[in-house]
Amino acid sequence: MQEGFVPIIRAVPGLLAYYWVDAGNGVMVSTSVFESRAGAEESNARAADWVKDNLASLLPNPPQIAAGEVVAHWMP
Repeated sequence: MQEGFVPIIRAVPGLLAYYWVDAGNGVMVSTSVFESRAGAEESNARAADWVKDNLASLLPNPPQIAAGEVVAHWMP
């Protein structure tokens, strides 16, 4: 992930943050924050291509994608 996937997402214009979380029991969760919806959509397209080429055989179910506007945030 760090060497193959992250550089692909990092290259998308407007990326503010990216997180990949191992939630256990084979569940992985990623969260991306972009300046615009266009950046998020480009990221999703690049991610879908990368998953298809590198992880498809390891995933029992296709990834689920959800998108929305940030309504609150906190940073120390």
